[in-house]
Amino acid sequence: MAVQKASTTPVTVTDLGNVTVASGTTVIVDPVIAKIAGIAAREVPGVFALGGGAARVVGAIRDAIGSTDLSQGVKVEVGETQVAADVTIVVEYPLPLQQVADQVRAAVAAAITDLVGMQVAEINVTVTDVHIPGDDDTEPTETRVV
Repeated sequence: MAVQKASTTPVTVTDLGNVTVASGTTVIVDPVIAKIAGIAAREVPGVFALGGGAARVVGAIRDAIGSTDLSQGVKVEVGETQVAADVTIVVEYPLPLQQVADQVRAAVAAAITDLVGMQVAEINVTVTDVHIPGDDDTEPTETRVV
């Protein structure tokens, strides 16, 4: 769904002393808002990754081919003047989950308000996992057979 937000302030262009006033609409599509929310959530200390298990698997494949989906783990619903977002995160262990979720909520709300210019109805944060340092798939595995 594309959001059409009427400009509340006319644009003034000055060219060699001539002033031209223009008005119009700004269209911000949903994936742009989701991307802004995803970037804001990733910047919060303690957020290891965004998305649930399946989304992270697809994200790992994208990363391997050099493409990143910055809106991974974020769903937005956009109305006339308000945005609601659902953000799914993985938190670094042993950080307080509720505190990290609150910081994600605040960061996403601020980014949507500041960059998109729309009101935030709600930001729902779901913690699907905790990342334990040293518990990565990148560790060498021992072979059982010589």
